[in-house]
Amino acid sequence: MTRKELVELIYAKQSFLCVGLDTDIKKIPQHLLKEEDPIFAFNKAIIDATSQFCVAYKPNLAFYESNGVKGWIAFEKTINYLNEKHPHHFIIADAKRGDIGNTSAMYARTFFEEMNLDALTVAPYMGEDSVTPFLQYEGKWVILLALTSNKGSNDFQLTTDAEGERLFEKVLRKSQQWGNDQNMMYVVGATQGKMFKEIRKVAPKHFLLVPGIGAQGGSLEEVCKYGMTDDCGLIVNSSRAIIYADSTENFAKVAAQKAKEVQLQMASELAKKAAN
Repeated sequence: MTRKELVELIYAKQSFLCVGLDTDIKKIPQHLLKEEDPIFAFNKAIIDATSQFCVAYKPNLAFYESNGVKGWIAFEKTINYLNEKHPHHFIIADAKRGDIGNTSAMYARTFFEEMNLDALTVAPYMGEDSVTPFLQYEGKWVILLALTSNKGSNDFQLTTDAEGERLFEKVLRKSQQWGNDQNMMYVVGATQGKMFKEIRKVAPKHFLLVPGIGAQGGSLEEVCKYGMTDDCGLIVNSSRAIIYADSTENFAKVAAQKAKEVQLQMASELAKKAAN
């Protein structure tokens, strides 16, 4: 999916919501455990219920890998189902890969060729040659970790060098020599609030993948106030607050209600931006 296609999708659906498929076998409704593939059964129901309200899905690989081969099969079935039944969605593998060049090339082959995903989260710590193999695929996106929402982000991301540049700013600035706003995004946690102003000083046009609204307490209004661009420039993720909103046989219906609530908020934020 190109940037133009992504932007058109956002405005057509009046949504920049990404539903995070952090599917934990220990948290899904108990009645699904009798299914042959409980993880896929849960994902399928969530996708069917929420697809009209979101533009993206983001399965987190850790939740699938923790189930061994069965988890990988469920992950692959989920991606195939999205591509076949809900093709007009941006599909992100939240895998946080990043290694020496030839290893990154294999990760890129896995997710972009074999799995046919649109985007992959990548850790930039090992530098240019660990990132550029992912950028060789036309129409695919690298989403670099920049300023995350976890408490430990302060340990490294906000540290400064001798010139006063913070590490997350160095990541943003340096990585723009490798990719551009047509094939690279950045992860910025919703809990960072006004720091989106600082992000936009260094990366004014790039799309940002924003986890942390809902269960983690990030403010959608604040994210939009400081991070939204003229063509939106945001994909905001919500996982637990949507997919685990209910644990009964009505779980998918309740998930749809929660997704719709977020979508309506997003439509309001898009209208506010258009009016300014």
